[in-house]
Amino acid sequence: MAKEIILYNLADNVTDEQYKDFVTTEKGPLLESLSSAKKFELVKITGAATGDIPYKYVGILDLNSLDEFREKDAPSQKFQDFLAKWMPMVKNAHILSGEEIY
Repeated sequence: MAKEIILYNLADNVTDEQYKDFVTTEKGPLLESLSSAKKFELVKITGAATGDIPYKYVGILDLNSLDEFREKDAPSQKFQDFLAKWMPMVKNAHILSGEEIY
């Protein structure tokens, strides 16, 4: 299964509570409505074995097809509108993609 994994922190002006509300009312439902998406999960990191937490949030988007996501859903107006709203809410974002092997 294809996955897109997003590592990031919140922008200084965004609280955890504000972001949780945004995710539950807008981000999650939008991502799960994409034809290429199977499921979206957001993990708030609260600890690390090393003690250092470089990213407070990890988003995991399970996809039917990474190609379909990139060719159809990512360029769509609704996804671009979402990005325009989401990008100012976060900082230090790293977007990774890959295939599940187990």
